Amino acid sequence: MTNASSTYLGILIGAIIGVIISWLIFNTQKKTSDKQDYTLNRIEHLEKYNEKLLEKIKQAEERHEKLLEKILELNRKIDSLLEG
Repeated sequence: MTNASSTYLGILIGAIIGVIISWLIFNTQKKTSDKQDYTLNRIEHLEKYNEKLLEKIKQAEERHEKLLEKILELNRKIDSLLEG
């Protein structure tokens, strides 16, 4: 084997190894990126669900507050009738 053919063979083998390593790195980064995208989408979905849930809790608290006010008002009326 001549020096030129050895050089070309070395360059070819180096290029093949470089391509394989580059592909492995790209593939790993792509998988990581896909997992991150999935996780971010899931977090966004959960945030929307939590916002809806918090709004429902707020509405329930408002209803309970109104009901408590009515009960206290009724209690005051009963007390005033009993005293009067």
